[in-house]
Amino acid sequence: MAFKTTRLFSVVLGVALITPTLVLGSEALKKVPKHQRQNSWFEQARKDLHAKPQFDPKIKKAKNVILFVGDGMSVATVTAARILAGQLQDKTGEENVLSFERMPYTGFSKTYNVDAQTADSAGSITAMMTGVKTNSGLVAVDENALKGACSTMKDHKLVSILELAELAGKSTGIVSTTRVTHATPAATYAKSVDRYWEVDSLMPKDAIEAGCKDIAMQLIEFKQTLQASYPDAKNIDGLEVVLGGGSTYFLPANNGTGLRNDNQNLIALWQKNNARGIFVNTKNDLNAVNVNKYSALFGLFNETHMSYEIERTRVPSPEEPSLTEMTHKAISFLSKDDKAYFLMVEAGRIDHAHRMGNAKRALTETIEFSKAIKKALETVDLKETLVIVTADHGNVMTMAGHSKRGNPILGKVIEVDRIKPSLALDGKPYTTLSYANGMGFFDGGSSELTSLRMPSIGRADLTKVDTQALEFHQEALVPLALETHSGEDVGIYAQGPNAALVSGVNEQNLLFHIMQQALLP
Repeated sequence: MAFKTTRLFSVVLGVALITPTLVLGSEALKKVPKHQRQNSWFEQARKDLHAKPQFDPKIKKAKNVILFVGDGMSVATVTAARILAGQLQDKTGEENVLSFERMPYTGFSKTYNVDAQTADSAGSITAMMTGVKTNSGLVAVDENALKGACSTMKDHKLVSILELAELAGKSTGIVSTTRVTHATPAATYAKSVDRYWEVDSLMPKDAIEAGCKDIAMQLIEFKQTLQASYPDAKNIDGLEVVLGGGSTYFLPANNGTGLRNDNQNLIALWQKNNARGIFVNTKNDLNAVNVNKYSALFGLFNETHMSYEIERTRVPSPEEPSLTEMTHKAISFLSKDDKAYFLMVEAGRIDHAHRMGNAKRALTETIEFSKAIKKALETVDLKETLVIVTADHGNVMTMAGHSKRGNPILGKVIEVDRIKPSLALDGKPYTTLSYANGMGFFDGGSSELTSLRMPSIGRADLTKVDTQALEFHQEALVPLALETHSGEDVGIYAQGPNAALVSGVNEQNLLFHIMQQALLP
């Protein structure tokens, strides 16, 4: 149930509304629409920020902010990826540390949406990007808009931290291993009452007739739309960097390569609008870009989501860059001429692997995410750059059993002082990692799974199964067509100016306010 009045919702929560002078204490926040500033979630977050013992308005501002989002990166995922990364280096694994786990400040984020106990990515990234919690499926619009109803979007659109950075004259960029129109990157630049309106062919006719635009078109028109909303702003120059997947959503259907019903080639339109910009679609072309020669960089490296890291590296090719390579190029591009910037980087396919019940892919995506963060930490000046690492939500992969130290994290449980796999009460071995729900057991060995399959019901006999194979999918307790997100808190890791503000247990929308406090006057 969506609450129709934010003031009523604040009463339900027992929230004390703070004074407008507190909300308007920043020049940047004066550019936030009144309905957003007065939203109870926004107001309470401002109050929570100022109440933090670490809050000090005199702390030096950050010149830059980088937000890393591991989609579906639960605490269990971090732990298991840490162990796997260590074991891939011939260590026992448990003593290993991922790059972001060395960051000096940590906290937790409460991920629920306004209408959902377990978060959807669109609602949760909207909270982080705009300071307002909203309903599942909504992209940068508040909880008073109705999902799928274009007419309800008016007066409920939210301004993101990326847009505020644009208005402040900073460079801006997004990097993702998903389609760049997918929920997480979309919330940085677009507004939509349905996260799946990524391309016009996925939108209902009445929504298009009512004036709603697909997310891909909103990306291309981002600069013009922001200029129209803020005609007095002098510094808007649009997104300098966009890197990820999803080219078919930018290409016309009539040429056989795209999905656009309007028959527009949005890549060509971007090139027309960015005479000094460069479009790339291969790893080699990306690496060859001279950042000082161009004003904007647009890269689409797959027709849909980018390949999983395992697939990308199994058969080396020049087609797809790694998340680390995209992140490094983005930072180099945004920071040229010593310019300040905001960058959002998403490891989006952690979640996708979990949804398929495949822990090996999910953990290797997380390891690559850690490598991208390590590269960023080595590249930036942490005295002037705030780096925040978090997740939008968790997934229901669990790590259990009483395995002895050094037991393969993807293996079967072997208890302390034993050499053979432990048996459950049904006489069958079981794995350290499993899922609370999902499609369950699948044994595809080392061959790639190319199609969806029916859920597996009941326990499998894993005695002769290689559970560390690429296409082994862990067992699941509750059979579902897809594994679901989980509702527990996720970690926040931070370093740089104002990083201490992430400490404690936080509402997810507080991250916007921490980034605003750090980045913008």
